[in-house]
Amino acid sequence: MGKKKCPECEECLPAWLAAFGDLMSLLLCFFVLLLSMSSMDAKKVSEAIGSLSGAMSVLEGGTKTEISKQRIQESTPIESQDETSDAVNRIQQAAADANEMMEKSQGPEVTVEEAENGFVIKLPAALLFKSGSATIENQDALLFLKRVAFIVGELPNDMQVSVQGHTDDGNPGPSSPFKDNWELSSARAISVLHELVLDGVDPARMSAAGFAQYHPIATNATPTGREKNRRVELHFFGKKSEEKNKETTSVLDKVNK
Repeated sequence: MGKKKCPECEECLPAWLAAFGDLMSLLLCFFVLLLSMSSMDAKKVSEAIGSLSGAMSVLEGGTKTEISKQRIQESTPIESQDETSDAVNRIQQAAADANEMMEKSQGPEVTVEEAENGFVIKLPAALLFKSGSATIENQDALLFLKRVAFIVGELPNDMQVSVQGHTDDGNPGPSSPFKDNWELSSARAISVLHELVLDGVDPARMSAAGFAQYHPIATNATPTGREKNRRVELHFFGKKSEEKNKETTSVLDKVNK
């Protein structure tokens, strides 16, 4: 009795092809999902087809695509708010470094706070000046102001800087060249302004003012509170644009009516 031949196995596709097919299906679903979430533009679609034609040699008649100068110019510019946020982060880092250097003094720290149209840097007077003086002699303070000036130079041109001096309710003292806190606070603000100008800040973007003891941030009843009130503040704010189509009437116009 002869041996029976085994029936020939049917030829089939290799096993790896099934996994490859599943992968291609998932990729197709992924790109369809991306397409559904994007905005359609005829020019961009034609450029995308041209790109596929050059990269995969699958489609014919595609348009060659390249990054043109016009497309670069039409790209969305970086908003000034992003630049300002980055500047705040860098100044906060500089303030943290300054606070580490003056950690032994255990006095008020340099702080950076957000404001309505920008941000504010509060510098303790102890970091900048000796008692009753408006001369900056501390090298750490000069270094910090130099870092601030460098960052200010990278801010938008419409960003203004107001330097404001503040004191506690005590008099400058008999050894001080200033007769009252108005002169002392104003001189300290101007000293900081001059230092920033020397470090490269455009003077047209700056202003200075002295507020004496009339804008305290803490009580003057304690030494700690008085030390907090002795400060110089750097106010950074955007230059307000004039409102269009707004009618303005002077006092004389009202009187003449």
